[in-house]
Amino acid sequence: MISPLRFQRPTCRWLLVFVVLVFIIGKSDASLGDRLPDFKECVKVCKTENCEKGEASLPLHLHLLLWDCPSNCDYTCQHIITDRRVNRDPPMLTPVVQFHGKWPFYRVLGIQELFSVLFSLLNLLAHRNGMARVRQSIPASYPLQKYYLAFGYFGLASWTFSMIFHTRDFPLTEKLDYFAAGASVLYGLYLSVIRIFRLDQQRPHIKPTLLRLWTLLCIVLYLAHISYLSFWRWDYTYNMAANVAVGIIHNILWIWFSIYRYRKSLKSWSAWPGMIVAWVVLAMSLELMDFSPFWGLIDAHSLWHLGTVVPAIWWYTFLIKDAQHDMAGERLKA
Repeated sequence: MISPLRFQRPTCRWLLVFVVLVFIIGKSDASLGDRLPDFKECVKVCKTENCEKGEASLPLHLHLLLWDCPSNCDYTCQHIITDRRVNRDPPMLTPVVQFHGKWPFYRVLGIQELFSVLFSLLNLLAHRNGMARVRQSIPASYPLQKYYLAFGYFGLASWTFSMIFHTRDFPLTEKLDYFAAGASVLYGLYLSVIRIFRLDQQRPHIKPTLLRLWTLLCIVLYLAHISYLSFWRWDYTYNMAANVAVGIIHNILWIWFSIYRYRKSLKSWSAWPGMIVAWVVLAMSLELMDFSPFWGLIDAHSLWHLGTVVPAIWWYTFLIKDAQHDMAGERLKA
């Protein structure tokens, strides 16, 4: 049997390495393409020829997704310059570069990142299905049911705004995506503390006070987070650091819980949270392998979205199993 201390130390070191790599990537140059003279000249000529001399006609589906002449020129020139560089430079020189911090994806029906949208939809459906299973398998009288359903609603909001953002990248859709993702990550930590330390229970009497204080603290932290990003500075590095920090605390808590519960009950399902955490961390490592999209459609970020679908389904299975085991224990005590 592996002791909790020996298990957690390597995990913490691995997570520390992951954070360092994330910061390195976050500070790397991600917008070389839009600074290329050829790209600037292409956009200038396109706007002069198509926009200033009368708005170029665009298909209806592009108008519906708020594409206009200047944004269409930007998109077209990204692929003109990328094709030119690919045909001119040897592959080892990585001729595909990012524009405005993003890879030059091929849009489909006006959607900028088709597979990120589709894989976000799969995550949304996983949460929707999980919530239906929670309602079906856990009675409303069980005190944690409402927290599990709230977890699902946060997941639905997060993946909905992810779909919107990857469909069309605007400052507003980006902020909504980041804010919803941050809320979902923080709620994961909020739920982990409530479940692991059972703050939902009414005895002893100190626990309701702790629950109110914990709820208030999380609300204040989230409001401070979005206020800083909205009214002080839109800081990608800070946003990443805040989400990673919350995620690490959340993950360590569930790893500890898995080890404790498994050693106590020797039931395989009690170790699921730790296994789910490991899966999610491995899936997140795809973000470290940032590469230009295959066929102009599938990149590391979209694969990261795909990698979180199974853990979401698995997580609701654990919540149901854990609740049923808890209720069975209460009946035995009664």
